[in-house]
Amino acid sequence: MNDERMTVVMGLIMHGGNAKGQAYQAIQLAKEGKFDEADAAMALANQELKEAHDVQTDMLTKEAQGEHTEIDLYMVHGQDHLMNALTFRDMAIELIALMKRVAELEK
Repeated sequence: MNDERMTVVMGLIMHGGNAKGQAYQAIQLAKEGKFDEADAAMALANQELKEAHDVQTDMLTKEAQGEHTEIDLYMVHGQDHLMNALTFRDMAIELIALMKRVAELEK
């Protein structure tokens, strides 16, 4: 695998993993009633997902321009990290919204 491809794969893995970690942190903060901090962690998760999406968009743009990307286990693994992070982020949004609603009802 060449350095450029490894950079793409590692970008997907790193940013996807960071996003999932921030979303997990946001859930933990929300469980403690720290909703402002949870929102800040979710903003960081969204920024990491944007970074991963930028890596993916660059790869797709090159593909559209005729520069084929070889699909191997590394690339599949990187894409898997990104998709799991997106799903986890979406679930975190829903969980935090529910926790906020419960907190409001308990007032």
